Amino acid sequence: MDDMRFSDIEMALASGYRAALYCRLSKDDDQEMESASIANQRAMLQQYCAKNGWEVVAVYQDDGYTGLNMDRPGLKKMLHAIEKGIVNLVITKDLSRLGRNYLETGRLMEDFFPRHGVRYIAMNDGIDTLRENNEIAPFKNILNEMYSRDISKKVHASYHLKATKGDFTGCVAPFGYVKDPANKNHLLIDPETAPIVRLIFGYALEGHGPNYIRRKLEEAKAHCPTWWNRQRGIRNTFTRWELVDPEKGRFIWDFSVIKDILRNPVYKGAIASQRCNYRFKVGTLGEKKPDEWIVVEGMHEPIISPEDFETVQSKVRSRQRPRGDGNFSLFAGLIRCGECGKALTIRKTNAKRPIDIYACVTYNRYGKGHCTQHRVEYDALYQQVLEKIRECAAAALGNGEAVMERLSTACQSEERQQSEAIARQVAKDEERASVLERMVMKLYEDMISGRITEQNFDLMMKRAQDEQEELKGRLDKNRRLMANKAEVQENSRRWVETIREYADIQELDAVTLHRLIREIVVHEAIDQDGTRHVDVEIHFNLKPMPEESGIA
Repeated sequence: MDDMRFSDIEMALASGYRAALYCRLSKDDDQEMESASIANQRAMLQQYCAKNGWEVVAVYQDDGYTGLNMDRPGLKKMLHAIEKGIVNLVITKDLSRLGRNYLETGRLMEDFFPRHGVRYIAMNDGIDTLRENNEIAPFKNILNEMYSRDISKKVHASYHLKATKGDFTGCVAPFGYVKDPANKNHLLIDPETAPIVRLIFGYALEGHGPNYIRRKLEEAKAHCPTWWNRQRGIRNTFTRWELVDPEKGRFIWDFSVIKDILRNPVYKGAIASQRCNYRFKVGTLGEKKPDEWIVVEGMHEPIISPEDFETVQSKVRSRQRPRGDGNFSLFAGLIRCGECGKALTIRKTNAKRPIDIYACVTYNRYGKGHCTQHRVEYDALYQQVLEKIRECAAAALGNGEAVMERLSTACQSEERQQSEAIARQVAKDEERASVLERMVMKLYEDMISGRITEQNFDLMMKRAQDEQEELKGRLDKNRRLMANKAEVQENSRRWVETIREYADIQELDAVTLHRLIREIVVHEAIDQDGTRHVDVEIHFNLKPMPEESGIA
């Protein structure tokens, strides 16, 4: 088809296109020319659509997001609009705006867009999925990813150098400090918030933990760091407490914030950097151990003396210990609050003869204004669970058929939902596997015809094969679960047979509890006169035997 005939067809189809313009800019793009800015990208794309007579139904943009991250809010909104049929034409300035992740960008172009009848145009790269001239697209994807990898290495090398010099490189100064107007890598004490930091460390020096400190700060109506950042125009974010109650929520401090303040060497005048593990394309993989941080002492005026800071660290470490016998709580991971849904944790009472009790973690951290105690004595709970297991075992021995019937009815709904979820995952993985097979065949054709080098072929093939291997493993597991899935009646029969083994059980252990019990829920009601009524629900696991877990 010659260019004239193609242009005629495009003009005829122009009125049927509902175009979405997508713009993206990240820190990696700061080195590019002014034309890379969001405003200029939008203007260029709008002019391009006007020239071709296409209706622009929406403009989506992600400012400050790397192309390696495919979980961008603007991109997700656009893909949702495509799924709803609102958009059938997507235009970006170039392919790297859509993404720099080779596999994910390829999936959008080779799978998602065609499956939803969407035409994609990367304006400056000459890529148009309506035409047969897109052989360069896979190479563009690889080059875009290589560019991001190179930039990532340079940026992290720069940050590492600054860390060894003791420069502060954070976006926002730690609570209690402000950035020096004359040197953004230097910190100055903030006269408004530093007294709150001193108060926090003062409580810690007295031996109090983060939960106690959090309650005292709320009583003193000390504003949380998020509130201060909003007042100063640094960040417009809200804590979960502020979203629920804007008036009282600004005085509620999160446990983790206080914990981070207490262990941050910045408050003794040091700069601690390189605190997180990082991997390209994945991002942060959790924090490093404090002895792996890069710490440079004496970089700014301390809020807390080094001696007091080290004393607090010793007290914090002394609080982080297992139970007296060196073991974890027997009911850990099983017992939760029936009102707030959080776990119940074990501790000893402060009586002359201390006993072990369970109490709601929300109550322990935030006080009675957020949940009640839900206090349950360990010995009483132990005996109640033991008796319940014996009772069920006796019922199974006495009339197993009736017990099986009741279990079958209760389990039916759960079985159906799990089967449907596995089936959906299998269908999704099978579709992706088919797309990968077509991509692999095209790679072979391109290498044989000389359109790509053997080196690029090996690189692209390895990535495709790695994903195929992952899909194969997941498909095999989920297909096996679907094929061998036991019937509801069989699950009930198995449970009855299992519980019968415990008719004469004399003591509990963690293995038995996790085999038989799914969860223990504690409810508490308090009368006007203060009388507490505690109710304990024991929910048995209707499938006590170990099973594989499907669904990725």
